[in-house]
Amino acid sequence: MQNNTLNPEGPENENIVENKELNIWEALIPVVLLMTMLAYNIFYADGEWLGEYSNQFILLFGGFFAAIVGFFNKVSLKTMGQEIYENLKSVFVPIMILFLVGALSGSWLVSGIIPAMVYYGLKVLSPEVFLPASVLISAIISIATGSSWTTSATVGIALVGIGTALGIPTGMIAGAVISGAYFGDKMSPLSDTTNLAPAMAGTDLFTHIKYMGYTTIPTVIVTLIVFIILNLNINTTGSADVSGLLNTIDNTFNITPYLFIVPICVIALILLKTKPLIALGTGIALAGGFAIFFQTDILSSLSDSNVTAVFNSIFTDTAIVTDNEKLNELFSSGGMKGMLWTIYLICCAMVFGGIMDGIGALAKITKGLLSIASSVLGLFASTVLSCLGLNAIASDQYLALVIPGKMFKKAYQDKGLAPENLSRTLEDSGTVTSVLIPWNTCGAYQSSVLGVGVAEYFIYAIFNWLSPFTTLLFAALNIKIRRLTSNKS
Repeated sequence: MQNNTLNPEGPENENIVENKELNIWEALIPVVLLMTMLAYNIFYADGEWLGEYSNQFILLFGGFFAAIVGFFNKVSLKTMGQEIYENLKSVFVPIMILFLVGALSGSWLVSGIIPAMVYYGLKVLSPEVFLPASVLISAIISIATGSSWTTSATVGIALVGIGTALGIPTGMIAGAVISGAYFGDKMSPLSDTTNLAPAMAGTDLFTHIKYMGYTTIPTVIVTLIVFIILNLNINTTGSADVSGLLNTIDNTFNITPYLFIVPICVIALILLKTKPLIALGTGIALAGGFAIFFQTDILSSLSDSNVTAVFNSIFTDTAIVTDNEKLNELFSSGGMKGMLWTIYLICCAMVFGGIMDGIGALAKITKGLLSIASSVLGLFASTVLSCLGLNAIASDQYLALVIPGKMFKKAYQDKGLAPENLSRTLEDSGTVTSVLIPWNTCGAYQSSVLGVGVAEYFIYAIFNWLSPFTTLLFAALNIKIRRLTSNKS
């Protein structure tokens, strides 16, 4: 059996609450009310019904309605409270990792590591391989930053501008940028969704990333092949001039290959199966030292004390201003503070899920799903459809991970499937497809930032729509479907 960082006692020892007093329709009441409130928030209140933390409050309201259903079905407050406590306890490590992820983003920024990745990434650009290069550049930057949104809003905009000047259709360019950005978002330990999915499923971050590689690497390879073929069949004119961006980065930071020592060390620790907290903590400490050694001018511009500047980058907001507006957003970070929104979402989801579990609703719903999805493929397909449906209905990729993750967790255990099967499926169908829905926050954001409509880039966002098919193909052929009773992949 795989070691479970989130639940050291193992998933088989988790208490699955069943309630014979509860029927399936009563179990669905909190879910329907939750979906109704989310729909109202998105379609009528522009996501600001209850302020910045609308989704978090809605999850708490959903938990309140679930508690009322529980009271009417003879469930004590103590039982519900105990399940909430167990849920919150189970995500303690992911929350600590999220804080370190924020700290890593800030420290890697002021140390010049992220700017160096952007700098060397842009240098490989040439018209003959523009589209596949755009995929790779976006992927590299998104892995470095953990953010598909930031990648698109910075280098993505530049690539669309450059590609348009070369005469390449904007839909193709945007599709290449989005494909690479979401590949990086999925595979980066800095990404909030990459931390959120294993937290919901009950596995650890690096097991999740490794297991995602089985479906994600083939998908991105197919994506690159398609873009290479597309690039060979289009005529380009002009030149890909990124000298302005390169000069700005070079003038702002001390760019040197030595900065890559830090990410190489972190990757080495990950490959050596070092605990995530230690690996990420080491990356932060090394980045702080490199910042003081290589980026004294940057630190001096941020604070009177170099050490204070490094600590601020770890804990709070940091913004490095350049003479290029496209780079200013990329060269900013929220540190640990920037992770609070996602952490609040996780905690509120644990409250909702804990009450739903405590009243027996999750057991009732998952039993209903299992009766429909009797096969392993059927369970995977049900997960994919649930994620796609929530991306369309709730218009939020976080909720497309949180709700199916909590709902399906017990179903995967009942089938003897390791939790990384669920976390991988959540990302393959929840994270990457959000950008394909025009009214989803991701689709609306990307089309607005890149200036390309969803309908234009949809077919070219190959990685995004191909990912759910890949995960279902692996399930149908029983490829890399890890069982709880086996130590083998």
